[in-house]
Amino acid sequence: MVLLNLYIVYFVVCILSVNSTCTTNNDEDVRKFPLNFAFGTATSAYQIEGAWNVSGKGENIWDKYVHKNPNVVIDKSNGDVACDSYHQYDRDIEMLKELGVDYYRFSLSWSRLLPTGSVANVNNDGVDYYNNLINGLLKHNIIPFVTIYHWDLPQKLQDLGGWTNPIIQDFFEDYANFVFRQFGDRVQHWLTFNEPKQICLCGYGQTTFAPGLNMTGVGDYMCGHNLLLSHARVFHLYDKKFRIKQAGSIGITIEGTWSEPFSSSKEDFNAAERFMEFEAGWFMNPIFSIKGDYPAVMKERIAVNSAIQGFSKSRLPEFTEEQIRLLKGSSDFLGLNFYCSTMARHINTNVSSEPSYEDDANVYSYVNQSWPHAASSWLTVTPWGFHNYLNRIKNLYDNPEVIITENGYSTWGGLVDNDRIKYINLHLNALLDAIKDGSKVTGYTVWSLMDNFEWQQGYSEKFGMYEVDFQDPSRKRIPRKSAKYFIDVIRTKSVKHYDPEYYEINDCTNSVYV
Repeated sequence: MVLLNLYIVYFVVCILSVNSTCTTNNDEDVRKFPLNFAFGTATSAYQIEGAWNVSGKGENIWDKYVHKNPNVVIDKSNGDVACDSYHQYDRDIEMLKELGVDYYRFSLSWSRLLPTGSVANVNNDGVDYYNNLINGLLKHNIIPFVTIYHWDLPQKLQDLGGWTNPIIQDFFEDYANFVFRQFGDRVQHWLTFNEPKQICLCGYGQTTFAPGLNMTGVGDYMCGHNLLLSHARVFHLYDKKFRIKQAGSIGITIEGTWSEPFSSSKEDFNAAERFMEFEAGWFMNPIFSIKGDYPAVMKERIAVNSAIQGFSKSRLPEFTEEQIRLLKGSSDFLGLNFYCSTMARHINTNVSSEPSYEDDANVYSYVNQSWPHAASSWLTVTPWGFHNYLNRIKNLYDNPEVIITENGYSTWGGLVDNDRIKYINLHLNALLDAIKDGSKVTGYTVWSLMDNFEWQQGYSEKFGMYEVDFQDPSRKRIPRKSAKYFIDVIRTKSVKHYDPEYYEINDCTNSVYV
């Protein structure tokens, strides 16, 4: 197993010493996780660190995007200060210790370490910051789980074309080599990228995320191609130069959304499958499938549409046979971010004269309004979709090891967040169902440790188990009810089994929920 290989004896002793929190629960109501199962929580650099232009940090694409276009964020906010974790990492570590997590997933700011994106210009203050954070985590037996890239490309590299320019592969490999050398003696769990689809589709195909280039059907595919090849190069770099000495593992995090057919028709079933192939298969298939390469449906549809539109070749770049071989199996585990499900319906449309990812996928995807909703308009509560998606991965990709690297629920604020507790509990039960079905899921990560800058939603939506007061210059953090719930889950390595239709939070006298 990837996680807990260093501390398993310590955690087994702790688990065996803990009794159930609520004595009113019957034994049959409690579901146990495997002893080597790990729990954590997550953040990302731009969303929490702040200190955007101090201590030698360079400008990144989100800095530029929100400063130049403040209206793209619903509350016109930005990550200039955010949670001020650059100055308050000690409090962050204290919160993680309070929760009792096995690991903490955080990301490195490329432009804080290498202000221009190049290893020719190292910011030692940035190196010191991450050394202090990593050492502080290890001091409290918290495993650092590090994402190398979480959406915040140095602006100097974007000026060269960013992820659409093949030269980015060289820069990313150099950057990864640098962080392995700097931190790999203490960091043994790595992710190359967080959510490639959001990087490419939302940042290069649309204007949802930085850099907001709006090059749909072209820029997004170029981005995805270079990103995948960058991932493969860094995986093999780690494999050849660092794995034996540092005894670590490296993977990638991909977001998955379960797609439910609108009807039982073959057309809608195919539309749902097509949605999932275009959404996550785009990046999972080249790495985790037996044959490798992009999903067949992507290759076929984009090639046909490109020909109709007068292109001389497919807008989807083509891998060489050597690149296909390099990509296949280039991950020790699959990091899965799962939040919700969607509905899918087949549509009959003529191909537009202009390239479009939406035309290529040809799926009408929408949120079922009858499903329970979080504060985020896109976030529905569909634990059955989580179960289905894990089974899909098991069956489609020869049952790889999966670590849930994000799963979470948004509210509008407040310390009593019963809906978040219910969401997490339902998804943990669905996860246990998937393990029972044979899925190799070894870890679960709540998004997020604390409220933070949620991209276009700014600070309006709250995902944190800790509330952050963004009006307070000290950015005071206060635990929510969900934090106390998660403490109980981690301590007991278990969740209560219940009928979700009648679920209520149990506030019995000696409960941590009180």
